Amino acid sequence: MKSGIGIDDRNRRSLLAMAAASALFALGFARAGEAAEPLKVGTSGGPIADIIQFAAARAKEQGLDVRVVEFSDWVTPNEALQSGDIDANLFQHTPFLNNAIATRSYTFTAIAPTYVLPVGLYSKKISKLSEVHPGTRVAVANDPVNEARGLLLFEKAGLIKLREGAGEKANIRDIVENPKNLKFLEIEAPQLPRVLDDVELAQVSINYLIASGGDPESLLIADGFGDPRYALQFVARTDRKDDPRLLRFVSIYRSPDVKDYITKKYGRFIVPVW
Repeated sequence: MKSGIGIDDRNRRSLLAMAAASALFALGFARAGEAAEPLKVGTSGGPIADIIQFAAARAKEQGLDVRVVEFSDWVTPNEALQSGDIDANLFQHTPFLNNAIATRSYTFTAIAPTYVLPVGLYSKKISKLSEVHPGTRVAVANDPVNEARGLLLFEKAGLIKLREGAGEKANIRDIVENPKNLKFLEIEAPQLPRVLDDVELAQVSINYLIASGGDPESLLIADGFGDPRYALQFVARTDRKDDPRLLRFVSIYRSPDVKDYITKKYGRFIVPVW
């Protein structure tokens, strides 16, 4: 009895089945290729890079490949993130992030906080704030958010007074009292440790001070200890905020193992917030 299905029909069905199987195989291969792609995370140098490299090594042990990309400034990491050259970055606190979004229209989302990096006033020429000489040169960061943070430190030290209400948007033009007639220089934040030989007093991030070989204990006054506003954030493009590789790495980063590493190596100067 004939089945009613001709040889051509069987061949056609067989070819269709093979084509479907090939398509599924190709799709699976592509997805496997995607999964094998390393997670690229941008950061700045010094302890920030050291800690993320430690976390990346822990991730590697768990089968997650993380590539750490170091930048020498505070503009390029966000430009690279917006363009898709990296998948996330870790170098900025929330006030800096909010200002970057407002001024450059980035489509970013903060994923998780990590730790607080204090900022201090440092000097190679004096050992206490009462020794600040009239008319001397001093330095602050030149980006809007961190310049304000530095000026607030100078005000906290009793060296200047800012216009009432200037707060976290303060700039040099908001100085209303400068009894010692200090000469303020605006310098890129990563370069501030290098000008300590040329100025009497400078605002310096603990991260860059340590990276330059400076002693964090030599600070004259500081801010940020335990202040969650200044916790550095993992940041991703909003359309990639749910990337499972990133969420897995954030979980590994915010683990007791990494927390112990930070605490033992950097003590009170880098304070985890998880």
